[in-house]
Amino acid sequence: MKTLAPGTVIFHRHRGYGVITHVNLLTGWISARFGSEARTLDLNLSTDDVQHADGEAILFRRAPPDRMPHARLMAMVRALHQAGYEKLYLYSWPKPSGLHWRWHLFTGQRDWMQRPWREGWYGSGADYNVNPVMGWGDSPGATTDELITALARFDPQGLAQALGRDEDHTAWFQGVCKALLPGYMYSLDMERATADRLRETPPVPVIAVRASLPPYSGPQLSWPPGWAGLWTRAHVLPAPPINITGEPLQLTRRLTEKP
Repeated sequence: MKTLAPGTVIFHRHRGYGVITHVNLLTGWISARFGSEARTLDLNLSTDDVQHADGEAILFRRAPPDRMPHARLMAMVRALHQAGYEKLYLYSWPKPSGLHWRWHLFTGQRDWMQRPWREGWYGSGADYNVNPVMGWGDSPGATTDELITALARFDPQGLAQALGRDEDHTAWFQGVCKALLPGYMYSLDMERATADRLRETPPVPVIAVRASLPPYSGPQLSWPPGWAGLWTRAHVLPAPPINITGEPLQLTRRLTEKP
């Protein structure tokens, strides 16, 4: 993909050769100067058939972009699993505000509770909206193969830690990708069990990666292997009673009882 920036020489079918003076890739509009130093022309990259100086078309993406990169990451992880990198895991969860989803690719031993200490690569949908890249030298809109190539070039030692077999997780992930891609992603945001009673295991939450897609109506997803055991106990211990007086609890009660 060639650079598109102020100073780029372009060709327009009616105006001939010109030079870009301003670019807005969020809207797809550019300003260009054709033969006159004082006057610029506003052009739309989707409809005005703008070309590079060598005749290569400049195609602006008309389809609404993915508002989150998780589906692209899922396709990449599936391809790496098929290539033997089965010890690669994708964890995704919402920010506290609920407006964006984070993601964490981690490698090595599969231990969901120890995930924050596992080596890998992080990202956030909030950053992706402003700069739609994963962060390892890839370009916006890169294909699955291009994402893998960029990651292998960026961190070959880190990716090598994903080599190995994890057949249970690979089979689960393959089924999830078959059910969700290309329009949906999963979130492993598990609602915490209460201290007095454990909830039944709900299905894995599914979110559309584009605002134009309807809510997910496919089959319910099970939690990944190694996750079911996390539901056998409460994850938040009940807080012990606070006694700021330092006296035994029974004595405190006696002192506070009315005669």
